[in-house]
Amino acid sequence: MSSSAPRHPTLALAAICLAALMFGLEISSVPIILPVLEARLHADFQDLQWIMNAYTIACTTVLMATGTLADRYGRRRMFALTVLAFGLASLLCGLAPGTPVLIAARFLQGMAGGAMFICSIAILSHQFPDGRARGRAFAIWGVVAGIGLGFGPVVGGAIIALASWHWVFLVHAPLALLGLALIMAGVAESRDPMARQQKLDLAGIVTLTIAVLGLTWLITQGDSLGWTSPAALGLMAATAAGLAAFVAVERFHPHPMFDFSVFRIRDFSGAILGCIGMNCSYWPFMIYLPLYFSAGLGYGTTAVGLALLVYTVPFLVMPPIAQWLLLRYQARFVIPAGLFLIGLGFMAMKWGSGLAHLGGWTVLPGALVAGIGLGLTTTPATNMTTASVPAHRAGMASGMDVSARLISLAINIAVMGLVLVAGILAALRGSLGAALDAARLRALAEQLAGGDVAGVQQALALPDVSGALLQAAVTHGFGWVMLYGGLGAWLTAALSFAVFGGRQATAARDASPRVAGGR
Repeated sequence: MSSSAPRHPTLALAAICLAALMFGLEISSVPIILPVLEARLHADFQDLQWIMNAYTIACTTVLMATGTLADRYGRRRMFALTVLAFGLASLLCGLAPGTPVLIAARFLQGMAGGAMFICSIAILSHQFPDGRARGRAFAIWGVVAGIGLGFGPVVGGAIIALASWHWVFLVHAPLALLGLALIMAGVAESRDPMARQQKLDLAGIVTLTIAVLGLTWLITQGDSLGWTSPAALGLMAATAAGLAAFVAVERFHPHPMFDFSVFRIRDFSGAILGCIGMNCSYWPFMIYLPLYFSAGLGYGTTAVGLALLVYTVPFLVMPPIAQWLLLRYQARFVIPAGLFLIGLGFMAMKWGSGLAHLGGWTVLPGALVAGIGLGLTTTPATNMTTASVPAHRAGMASGMDVSARLISLAINIAVMGLVLVAGILAALRGSLGAALDAARLRALAEQLAGGDVAGVQQALALPDVSGALLQAAVTHGFGWVMLYGGLGAWLTAALSFAVFGGRQATAARDASPRVAGGR
């Protein structure tokens, strides 16, 4: 391993934590401004989905390539370049004149953000080789990353209240400059001399991107294209071909980004199911929950941000408890139990949404339970994906973990949008089906799903259509989404428990030194 002399560990940790903060904020602060983007940029519901999904899909395209390039050309150099690229892409997002440019800029921002995230983890591991210092550094990094994800909605709401939506993106430009200064002052350069002998899995990256992008596009655009139209059938064929090609490429590549043989390790597969379960319930719903609070309950931006804290803050305080439970009861119990709690929280939110006449607080107990479930799941799942495989395959396992999370997140953002529109449409058919044709009802359902209750009411101009009726339709649609998230969490909980099996999961005990040492 080739590396330069250590510089200033404190400054290096500050740079790494700042990158984690920016990465998390750009996931969780953007959902709260979606209603504003819908109004200011005249974005429709599909545009709003792509504003979120462009970021997550782009992250998956760079994960494996970044690690290889950083090992080959220098981790500090790649980290600096990715932070700079993230700042420039954020600047482009903030200056975007319309949704097409914003979506394209979000894709660039996602590529830079995913690469920045991977580089920061690699540097953290090499900058702090000592076990105790490494454990402390990873603990600080985890808290800061959690703050970015957990308090992003509050930050986004505050920016909207004090300035404009542009600054949700523009704020990252000066932060990126600060990050560059910290990198130059504190991060030591390191590289792997053997990395140049490893062939980059470019075919795997391309085929996986085609498969994920095709499936997401199909879910998002399928109804508007017509599911049996030539365009939709072509998307299905491209997605299937991309997936088949990806599996074939990975089976024969000497250094694949996905080594499918590790799925034979029960602890790894059970943990990956935990990662997928969180990203078919909790995390994609975080994109839509601000719309529920604003369009379904009529909350203002500040109130939305505060209400979201009930959903996100438990994620910050539960990891130490999760780690204690992991050591005491093992991952085969803790991960399925955490997923079960997420599902229970979603079912409680669905029940609470039916009591909206009592006030919006009725969904908050369920949101709290879902957040507790996430906090119990995420740390054990993350630790088990690397602790359950041989040490020399830990990097690949970590990459598969992050890829599984981001791919399932991107797909479920699209699926939840489809379910939301279908639920709202079902409610509108019951109340307005006699007055409007099917195409008009669908257009209104998509507009409501984007949070524009006032616009729909004004466009209808029917005397017997009240804002309360439209809000009830939105609430009905979100009830369907909550049901989807709850069932998804419970299904993955059952699958994870079955995959772990009834034997002693000794790898869970082996995971504790990795946690103490910072994985």
